[in-house]
Amino acid sequence: MDTRSEFGFWAEDYVAQYLRSKNYSILGRNYKKPWGEIDIIAEKSGVLIFVEVKASKSGSVGFEPENRANPEKLRRLMRAVETYLASKKYSPEQERQIDIVALTLNQDRGVVKIKHFKNVDL
Repeated sequence: MDTRSEFGFWAEDYVAQYLRSKNYSILGRNYKKPWGEIDIIAEKSGVLIFVEVKASKSGSVGFEPENRANPEKLRRLMRAVETYLASKKYSPEQERQIDIVALTLNQDRGVVKIKHFKNVDL
């Protein structure tokens, strides 16, 4: 049986590959601060995209992975984004967005469904 962190890292690897296939450049992964974490930092067409990855195995009816990106999780993510932007000395005018990519998998880690929610409102 996979540990939760192994499953999470596998899902993040899968999403990074998915984003690359859609012409996103991956700038970083797993940016962690005590107050929040960014799973994937990407760029496309001059826009910085901060990606929250959520995954679950199929059979979780009513518990789709994207529903776990709750307001508190997104608030913590936004705080990590602000810290990241400041640490990398980005302009306050830098165009940016938060995306959520949700994976639903079968028991053999076959992806059943991938949903990409772009530029989510906080």
